[in-house]
Amino acid sequence: MPELPDITIYIEALEKRILGHKLERIQLNSPFLVRTASPPIGSLEGKTVFELRRLGKRICARFEDELWLVLHLMIAGRLHWKAETRPSGRVLSSSKSKNQLATFQFDNGALSLTEAGTQRRASLHLFKGEAGLRSLDPGGAEVIDLDLARFTAILQSENHTLKRALTDPHLFSGIGNAYSDEILWQAKLSPVKLTRKLDDAEVARLHAATRATLMQWVERLREETGDKFPEKVTAFRAGMAVHGRYKEPCPRCGSKVQRIRYAANETNYCPTCQTGGKLLADRALSRLLREDWPKTAEELG
Repeated sequence: MPELPDITIYIEALEKRILGHKLERIQLNSPFLVRTASPPIGSLEGKTVFELRRLGKRICARFEDELWLVLHLMIAGRLHWKAETRPSGRVLSSSKSKNQLATFQFDNGALSLTEAGTQRRASLHLFKGEAGLRSLDPGGAEVIDLDLARFTAILQSENHTLKRALTDPHLFSGIGNAYSDEILWQAKLSPVKLTRKLDDAEVARLHAATRATLMQWVERLREETGDKFPEKVTAFRAGMAVHGRYKEPCPRCGSKVQRIRYAANETNYCPTCQTGGKLLADRALSRLLREDWPKTAEELG
């Protein structure tokens, strides 16, 4: 799922392309995409984009007449841009694939939304005024803007594991599975350590790692994208320390990266750097192996 760094780069790319431009036509290919009925989605046609904003992991576009289009890409949704020059009034033909959910024809090109797989989780909402935006805002704080005192208060407002706390949109905005792994690796903290068990030094380390990791990845993706539109948006990026690198060497100590799998997600961590050499129990494997489940990284061989 695209997270804060990815959504930031998407918005910057969209600002260069559609800000101040008119949306001429909308083509919807999925009946499940739009989740609001009023105002009708067609009311955006002929309107100009005045503002783009991130709301957690959502992309928000303000059109004239205070119409807000809100897009959540979920796990597999992606945006694509095709710039075209054509005579005024002529409608561009667009190729349609089974994964293409919608096309937004602007006066200077076409923005398309695709979603891989068969599950349709990406969503569009259209609101009149900002009150609608607030209905979608879970209230998480923008962590890059937080000082240590405020970060500490939010983090320890509830007693959760660090992984859950970082990815809780009611606490922090825009952090998901991938970047929480990278943050916790950078902070040298276990993903299952409880927030209220952290000492002051650990909280300070986590605060610094959270801000640094997110800002570093924004800059890195900004440099990689340049003036192009971001087409290679993925949760598994070259250069990540632990996320998606199960059994690969930790770039800091060389130990094999381990994981905890649950439902459709997994947590990746370095047992040497983050858990004092202890292997965290994977629900499926530890239940299967029982007493044969290794307790330390050394027992893996």
